[in-house]
This record gives sequence, C-alpha cells and structure tokens, in this order.
Amino acid sequence: MSSTAANGDASFGSRPTGILHRTPWRPPVASSAEGIYVTLENGKKLIDAVGGAAVACIGNGHPAVRKAIKEQVDKVAYVYNMQLSNEPAEELAHYLLQASKGAFDLVGFVSGGSEAMEGVIKTARQYFYETGQPQRKNFIARQLSFHGNTVATLSLAYHPTRRAPYAAILDTENFHHVSPAYAARFKSADETEEQYVERLRKELEDKFIELGPDTVVGFVAETVVGATTGVVAAPKGYFKAMKSVCDKYGALFILDEVMSGMGRMGTLHAWESYGDGISPDLQAVAKGLGGGYASIGAVLMSKRVASGVRDASGFWKHGHTYQANPLACAASLAVQKVIADENLLENVRTIIGPTMGTLLRERLQGPNAPARPFVFDIRGGGAWWGIEFDFDGPEAAGRVDLAKIKEPFAMAVQARALENGLIIMGFTGGASLDGKKGQHCMLSPAYNVTKEQIETIVDGFVQSVEQVLKEAGL
Repeated sequence: MSSTAANGDASFGSRPTGILHRTPWRPPVASSAEGIYVTLENGKKLIDAVGGAAVACIGNGHPAVRKAIKEQVDKVAYVYNMQLSNEPAEELAHYLLQASKGAFDLVGFVSGGSEAMEGVIKTARQYFYETGQPQRKNFIARQLSFHGNTVATLSLAYHPTRRAPYAAILDTENFHHVSPAYAARFKSADETEEQYVERLRKELEDKFIELGPDTVVGFVAETVVGATTGVVAAPKGYFKAMKSVCDKYGALFILDEVMSGMGRMGTLHAWESYGDGISPDLQAVAKGLGGGYASIGAVLMSKRVASGVRDASGFWKHGHTYQANPLACAASLAVQKVIADENLLENVRTIIGPTMGTLLRERLQGPNAPARPFVFDIRGGGAWWGIEFDFDGPEAAGRVDLAKIKEPFAMAVQARALENGLIIMGFTGGASLDGKKGQHCMLSPAYNVTKEQIETIVDGFVQSVEQVLKEAGL
C-alpha cells in the first residue's frame, strides 16, 4: 500500500500543485463540508473523526457561526489592533474571562497555537522584566512535548524528529527540559504513582537549582500531551507538585492547552478535569477556540501576570498584524456560544467520552479482538482519544511482519482509514525519548457528534487497523 496513493491524489502527476504541501504528495482536495462530513472534489464523502487536528469542535457549516461571520463582514472586516479595537474582540475577551471563573484577568489574541505559545514565552519574560527581575531568562519544559512550529516554540518543546532539521538554530541556552509525565512508559515497575510524581517533582526542583532558581521564568507543560505521545494525561497530583516548585522559587506555572483546551476533555479548560484543578499563571489556547472557522489563538493571563504588566508599562509588548481580527473574533465568539447554548460539553462528558472509550476497548482489547496483542494502551477522555500500538511485547513479537506494509504502522492505518472514508491521524516516535520508537493514532471528533456517529467512527477505525494487520501477515 502506497502512502501517496492512499493519502494523496492519485492524479498528482497530471494535476500539479503550486503549493509546497506538508506531505510529499498532493493531498485530496476538499470541495465542501457539513458537520463531520467532508466531500472531496471527486465526490467521495469522508467522516472527519479527528477534527482536522482537534480543531473542528462543532463541525463545519454551523448556521449560527456562518451568520455571525457574514454579519461581521458587513460591519468591520479589519482594523489594526494598535490603532483600534473592535466589538467582537472586546466581547470575546469578556466572555472568556467570565467563563474562567476568576482564573484569568486579561486576554491577548493571536492567530493560532504557535503564535499563542510564542506569546506566552514573551509575556512571561515581559512580566519579569517589568517587575524588576530581568535575570529570569530560563524556561523549563518537558521531553516528548510539542509547543508549536516557530523556532522559539520548537526550542521550548522537545521532540527529536521535529527538531532535527532546525537543531543548529534552536536556542539551547534559555530552554531546558525534564522528563515527560508518561507513566505507562516511564514509571518504574516498583514505583507507586505517588513515588513517580515525587521523582518528577524532585527532578524539576533539581533543574531549578542547577540553573539558579532566580533565573527561571517558568515551567511549561501541555495539560494533556497531544500529537507527540497521543493524548497522555499526567498522573494524579503531578501538576500540583510541579506548581509547588514554581511557587517555591517565584517562577510562573504555564500550561499549553492549544489542543486539550476549550472543551476537548469535557471541561472548558483541561486543567479543571485533568490538571488537579490547578489554574496556571499563563495559558495558551487555540484550536477549539475558533473551531476552524477562523485562525485564532489566545494567551490567558492570571491576575498575577496581568497586574504585573498593568502596574508597569501597562501594555502588551507583543503583537501581530492580524491580532484580534474582527472576523476571527466574531467567528470564535459564535463558536463558544454554540458550545454553551447547545450544552456540548455535557455531550462530550456523558456521551462521547464513555461511548468511545468503551467501544475502542471492546473492539481492540477484547478477548476476541484480532488487534489485542498489538494494542499497548487506549487512553483519553471526552472527545479526545489515543490508541498506542506496540509490536515488541511478548504477545505481539513475531506475529506480524511490518516490513510488508512498507511504512510505519500508524501511518498505514491512517492511509487505510482514508481509503475507508475516515479521517484520522497517525504518528510515530512518541514512546521513547530519542523519538525512534512508538506508533499511535488519534481520534478527536466534534463535540456535537451523536452516539451513532461514534459507533461508525470506531467501526471504521477498527476495520482499518485489522486490515493493515492482515496485510502485515496476521
């Protein structure tokens, strides 16, 4: 099975593209979409089971969002945020702050997740610069993390294969890393969960001391790790322990919820349900903020950070041309109101999460499941699930020949799923610190999918997994 044929446009040679795509082939071209269904230019209809990249949280074509965008175009399409503010930006900011129930005091808008994390880095530095601590210049993040595709955010994160082409220009003096909180892979067999958390807490404190505690800006983590390791939540008590180190030395506690936030895990902020209920000093959000209807991200600032900036310069020393764009903010505000008005977080918590988790485990890990020997872990919650495969375990070793499929297993499953009419995401390299081991797939459907649609998604995914295993000789 060829990735080009399965994932891309079979007529690539006769249909040249002027785009430098993120794949070696020309991807299929979408011509229309409604809800979770996407129609290609050749008429084939697909189910989007991953929301693009955990973005399309209410699907395509929602009438309330279309109406809001059209109305805003007729009012104000663009103003430059250093000269003029605009009504939808002001309203969206108030909406987000009110929804945070006191966790945040100010918001800064940007155009996406990488920009949001870049904004977090600069805002954190600005806070200490303006509060008389200019010696604070070091950030501590985690291995097997992803925080964006800019040079600074690649430096902040640590995924070996993603960093490799740019390693020579990444900043290794101001960005430092500690172990991931990934118990299934890195907790010792003789450790309790509490002991594992304590080991990670001590490692972070040791890194503070190594760098000089008063030089550390903050600790940065994804509340639930996304594409890099595949929907990995930290052990209970982990974020409370990490924040205690930050508090002890006066550093900032910073969360990246670009993927996990804005309802994906069943609560507006993932830290409410998967982060020990610990609110951060700074937080980045993006994907579920605009739901794919606009390019938008945001930096959420606690009262501590907001007061530090307001009491000094009084303004954000950071910005972009399309920051707080009226169209993007109007679209985002409409998306957030749809989520609230249609009670979609309840659907995520009570229907999507339990149904998807149960079906995936029954179909992939049940006693008669063909894939059972090869499924290392099924994890997640709400509308976000990761399925990790392992072919080196005692039950799996020697049962299939992966060389027969000529590409990484997870990518082969992604390709076969597309052939079967299902959009998912496959990844490699998330199971070892060197990025050379690991196969996982990710599902992140819209918050308004029905139980029947979830069943169809799981059916298509399991079928694709079993077909690839059969092709590998099972």
